[in-house]
Amino acid sequence: MQERTCCFFGHRTIKETEELRERLTEVIERLITDENVDTFLFGSKSRFNSLCLELVTKIKGKYPHVKRIYVRAEFPSINDSYGAYLKNFYEDTYYPEKLLGSGKAAYVERNREMIDRSRFCIVYLDEENAPTTRKSGTKLALEYAVKKERKITIFP
Repeated sequence: MQERTCCFFGHRTIKETEELRERLTEVIERLITDENVDTFLFGSKSRFNSLCLELVTKIKGKYPHVKRIYVRAEFPSINDSYGAYLKNFYEDTYYPEKLLGSGKAAYVERNREMIDRSRFCIVYLDEENAPTTRKSGTKLALEYAVKKERKITIFP
């Protein structure tokens, strides 16, 4: 586990408000200043991840030492062109080897990888709008983070 690492996970769709943006910004900045967090792990396929990447990128202007890392759930290997494209948004990217052959569980396993490498988790869980026909990937990840005793901040 990385003592100075935080990951983000949450629903694909969110209720995006100015209040949410402000509260997220405060939490992220507090992690940097009070907890010395310098690495943020991001997944994909979620508006929450996109929003957090946008906010961390903005905050990075004030704290340039902060690193943004994209943990891929797809594409075990990438070509130079895609790698260069990702460098526009992230300082690094990787595909966890344990995801090979995980099939439909790739995103669940990717979230577990991010949680394993983090001390802090910022989560967007909207119980009212969570899927009812299947187990929410966000809820599965949250249960795993609780089991791993991570420091968790839940939105909204």
